[in-house]
Amino acid sequence: MTTRRRLDPAERRSQLLDTGARLFAAKPYDEVFMEDVAERAGVSRALLYRYFPNKRDLFAAVYRQAADRLLARTELDPARPVHEQLSAGLDAHIDYFVAHRHTVLAANRVLAGDPVIQAVITDELAELRRRLLDSTGLGDGPRDMVSAALMSWLVFVRTLCVDWLTHQTFGRAELHDMCVGALLGALRPVMDLDRLLAAEDGDGSRVHGGGPTETDAGTH
Repeated sequence: MTTRRRLDPAERRSQLLDTGARLFAAKPYDEVFMEDVAERAGVSRALLYRYFPNKRDLFAAVYRQAADRLLARTELDPARPVHEQLSAGLDAHIDYFVAHRHTVLAANRVLAGDPVIQAVITDELAELRRRLLDSTGLGDGPRDMVSAALMSWLVFVRTLCVDWLTHQTFGRAELHDMCVGALLGALRPVMDLDRLLAAEDGDGSRVHGGGPTETDAGTH
């Protein structure tokens, strides 16, 4: 067992969350046990249960922390062209899903009906929609229709990524292209996307809905 050391409550909770996050990322949800978390953290099971009464509560806190950290790392930059923002945000989320495959699958499959986990996912999707509306120029279209299309697209992206993580029957570049293509297809009937996407990169390349982008190169 790891040598125990005294921490204040906030530090101890953070340590337990980080320990739990590593275990949930490394193993399927059903193979993570509270006694393993306690041992890895160097605390008694009684102390662990004081902070988190059961494994579901620990996982929910881990997932909330992960969602907050991911959102912090994926702030959109209004100064960048919209297609660059979309590609960067997609890549950051796919990177997280790959690095934390077991955690993502647990939240979206094993605990799919858990109201706390679903509240975390709902809050994350709502924040992503807000950012896309406010930072990319997409909010200049008919806001109610664009907002509805964005939420549907975000759900589609999450569902597609979970299926990809489960089966991996196609490459990451294809995953990226399908996500971008789905968004363009959903928004073109309701707003002037050609005008919005007119900003080009320095070499003249730009995102289209049908083929690999610069961002996708080498990501299989």
